[in-house]
Amino acid sequence: MEESIDLAISRRELLIIGASSVTATSASAADQRPPAPPTAMDPGHMAEVSLDVNGQAHTLKLDTRTTLLDVLREHLHLTGTKKGCDHGQCGACTVIVDGRRINACLSLAVMNGGARITTIEGLGQPAHLHPMQAAFVKHDGYQCGYCTPGQICSAIAMIEEVRQGVPSHVTADLTVRPLLSAEELRERMSGNICRCGAYSNIADAISEVAGATP
Repeated sequence: MEESIDLAISRRELLIIGASSVTATSASAADQRPPAPPTAMDPGHMAEVSLDVNGQAHTLKLDTRTTLLDVLREHLHLTGTKKGCDHGQCGACTVIVDGRRINACLSLAVMNGGARITTIEGLGQPAHLHPMQAAFVKHDGYQCGYCTPGQICSAIAMIEEVRQGVPSHVTADLTVRPLLSAEELRERMSGNICRCGAYSNIADAISEVAGATP
């Protein structure tokens, strides 16, 4: 009888010891876990950003990790600029910043404070198209149209690059102003992908406008 009492006590003690060890292990593991990452709306990641988009001033309070593309589409509702690959490889998100074309998906909004940003909406309207927009319509330089805003913004800035004498990877002579040959055009527009394959029509549209540009 005495032996069975000792056995019951020993079992109770064993259970207590086991429960204590599990609690201690869990507490130790919790101590070793890294702190939870801050949420997207953590005040430490917010900043006030002033943007000049298509001639209009905007002051926004943004998460500093927000891309220019997401600000244009989600905050300013300028959905002409498209989100394609979101990795800077397709050119659908091309906009013009201070006269230079950039991939909006690779640029943070806070990096563009005070810059002049032009999207497809700022180039022209249906009743008064930009010459490049009109040329794309004339030459049927699009099919699904998804890449067209980026193609047009890129083409306009690219022609200005040529006018300023900015060389490309295929420019043969760096001492003279490059000409917009077929090879130069292909190289300079290679960052803008048309999945429908309307490249020949796009090239015709760009060449027409470039020919009329002094």
